[in-house]
Amino acid sequence: MKKVLILILIILSVVFLGLQLIQYEAQAAGVRALLMVLLTSLYCLKVSEKRPFFFLFLITFTVAEILNFISWYVDINSESLFDYYYYIGNGLYILSYIFLIIRVLRDMNLVEVIKKFPLHILLLLILDVFFVSIVTDTTQNKLTRHEYSLEYFYNAIIMLLVTVALINFMYRENKKAMNLLVGSIFIVFSEVVQMAYFYVAEINILNVLCSIFLILAFLFFYLQANLPVLTERLN
Repeated sequence: MKKVLILILIILSVVFLGLQLIQYEAQAAGVRALLMVLLTSLYCLKVSEKRPFFFLFLITFTVAEILNFISWYVDINSESLFDYYYYIGNGLYILSYIFLIIRVLRDMNLVEVIKKFPLHILLLLILDVFFVSIVTDTTQNKLTRHEYSLEYFYNAIIMLLVTVALINFMYRENKKAMNLLVGSIFIVFSEVVQMAYFYVAEINILNVLCSIFLILAFLFFYLQANLPVLTERLN
């Protein structure tokens, strides 16, 4: 069953990228949602040492993907100025990344980490603020004030995810932490490219590239989930 699921995931990933290439966006959204459902199922079946917050991350992200697929066929905004899909969908993505951040933080001794890397943490947070401000400013003339605030918070959360994953890797220096870091970096790549596609230049190759980065991100997240949890730093 597990091997069949893995094979189906690989085939669907190829189909998903193919649909993106030929710009069948609604169908691609459906395949992407199905991929997340199957990946979450594979996590439940194959990973023996499950982490509650990582599971919540997968579930919340999957619900956001399903909502995104529904938005192609069901219009609930026709008589309203409030874009429900935009706010609820992005809210779910933000919540999923928060769950992932909590999952990383729960396995760290925060007092020890802060004592060991005070300057690193300060510099990373400063860089985060700078990066988030620069990236989000590309949308300033195309979004309302509330949408801009949501995009700023969204970008801040994904940069916080990378920062936490990087500190976790410096603290542990093991393969599990490395896979988590690489997956988080690919998430940032995916989100930045997607923002460029939406707000800078609607070039299809950017959309495809965003999808490739997302698939790679979840590949590394799944690889780290398969490795045993090490609560102590390896020396």
